[in-house]
Amino acid sequence: MHADVGDHIVVENSVLDATPRRGTVVAVLGKDEGLEHYQVRWQDGHESLFFPGPDAHLEKG
Repeated sequence: MHADVGDHIVVENSVLDATPRRGTVVAVLGKDEGLEHYQVRWQDGHESLFFPGPDAHLEKG
């Protein structure tokens, strides 16, 4: 996965009837080290580091 600032990360939830978690990429980190990860601002306003897993997909902003 490669995201740019402003793109949206969607993390699907494995719990039945649970809504996916959505956030906006505010910084792209680790490009030079080959392990790209992101600073993400989630819908609830919380910000965290995010290392994408198989349950995540990208929506270009």
